Amino acid sequence: MTRHCWKCGWEWTLATNPGRSEACHQCGSDLRVCLNCLHYDPRAAQQCRERRAEPVFEKHVGTFCEWFDFKRRVFAAPDGNPREDKARDALKKLLGD
Repeated sequence: MTRHCWKCGWEWTLATNPGRSEACHQCGSDLRVCLNCLHYDPRAAQQCRERRAEPVFEKHVGTFCEWFDFKRRVFAAPDGNPREDKARDALKKLLGD
């Protein structure tokens, strides 16, 4: 399990958490963001399992949250949504594209 950029998958190898101004060396995205946090859960209230944390509305932008803990995971590139692809193909067929 390693720590990765939420956007491109670049691996963060330093032992400490990134600072608010730290950015991915590959794509330039902020690293200290909710999408990289251990407490981030899209199904939880305010999308955060840490009850003491202040609400953050832009999950992809650097945060000052003191409860941030960089999530360790196996990075998998996001795949297309099969339902979305099927609907898009049906729409193209309907429109004659």
